Amino acid sequence: METYSLLREFADSWMLLTLFGFFVGVVFFVMRPGSTKTYSNVADIPFRHEDKPAARSGDAKEA
Repeated sequence: METYSLLREFADSWMLLTLFGFFVGVVFFVMRPGSTKTYSNVADIPFRHEDKPAARSGDAKEA
């Protein structure tokens, strides 16, 4: 059996199954309990300073 045929057979069977399993694992990891708070915090990043730009670290007023 030549190398191309061997690799093609491997990719068509086991690699496809492995990649599908990885995809399902990632979906389960994202949907796990307790991750909602983490992902909602990350999703709100673009809207944190909606009214005005964030202050620079050197521009902060000292109390």
